Amino acid sequence: MGVSAREQRNEFLSRARAVVVKVGSAVLTCGTGLDARAVGRLVDQLSVLHDRGIKVVLVSSGAVAAGRTRIRQSVAGAETIDFTELPARQAASAIGQSRLMHEYDEAFGRFGKTVAQLLLTREDLKSRRRFLNARNTMQRLLDWGVIPIINENDTVAVAELEFGDNDTLASLMVDLVGADLFVNVTSAGGVFDKNPDKHPDACCLPVIEDVEGLDIERMCDGKTSVGSGGMYSKLRAARRAAQLGVATLIVSGRDGIPLDRIFKGEELGTLVLPSARTVSHRKFWLAYHDNPAGSLSVDAGAATALRDHGKSLLPAGVRAVEGRFARGALVRIVDEAGATVGVGLSNYSAAEMRRIMGRKSGELAAVLGQAPFVEAIHRDNMLLDAAL
Repeated sequence: MGVSAREQRNEFLSRARAVVVKVGSAVLTCGTGLDARAVGRLVDQLSVLHDRGIKVVLVSSGAVAAGRTRIRQSVAGAETIDFTELPARQAASAIGQSRLMHEYDEAFGRFGKTVAQLLLTREDLKSRRRFLNARNTMQRLLDWGVIPIINENDTVAVAELEFGDNDTLASLMVDLVGADLFVNVTSAGGVFDKNPDKHPDACCLPVIEDVEGLDIERMCDGKTSVGSGGMYSKLRAARRAAQLGVATLIVSGRDGIPLDRIFKGEELGTLVLPSARTVSHRKFWLAYHDNPAGSLSVDAGAATALRDHGKSLLPAGVRAVEGRFARGALVRIVDEAGATVGVGLSNYSAAEMRRIMGRKSGELAAVLGQAPFVEAIHRDNMLLDAAL
């Protein structure tokens, strides 16, 4: 007899010692801005976990929404402000971030808890040295019993604010702190087999055993109006956590934050199981702490060699090069149908790759003058099935 969903859930919860909890804007804000009651309920729950000896890392949205509402209350002519404009959103974040942290500091202080604020950008994490420094800082805070509260540094992170989301940031924090459970608190009751806003017969999935096998594009065709992610980004983040061997719980926070009920064994939301085959922390870091600078299109033979046989990518299998990138840049690998095979660090620049693509290894030196690598991307510097 197989293990039941309840037994699987209880197993992951019982052995959790470090938990990353991400809470979205739709949970923390209301029509008048930041919802102090929602913040209070969340802090109540996190403090209970912390009292049990569980290390808690909170990734919190809400700064832009809180700042936007405050601006509308205090700035003349605020009704004409276009908050889709990047500088306006960044200014709203600058105002809202202090209000958000004030609420957390006051709420956790009632339980005698100390909090720390960390504002991060992808730039802070793509440098290996800065990544390790951030990890050391985070570990020291957790050792001291401090609860780190993390957000993207929206005020300066242009690309991150325009294209990123805190689901992505939270998945990177799972790796950074070595968490063994990821809890994503959202406005939805869990993961549904199709969009419940458009399909009244949609069913909530209690367990997702193979997140890599899901057709996320079909299931998630919308975003919430307040946040920036939607269920698509939450499942993508869960897939990344699964690659590290970490389970994800996606639960609703609309009618209270149910963490105490979850840790008591109540089956709420959706449990996303970890992958059977995990990736190394190094490959996880190289794949997700930078955006691909370009792409290499490969032929069917090369795609099969990568997917089925774990081979390196040779220039002979490359059919097209897109983008401008230097040696060592992260690039996407796509097959003839345009599907992503994986990502990896290119041994050659885009200009060099265009000169040697399709050529055999013995011809590379004659074309380039010198060819220090026979591989376009070595398998040790490649992650297949990346959740981009």
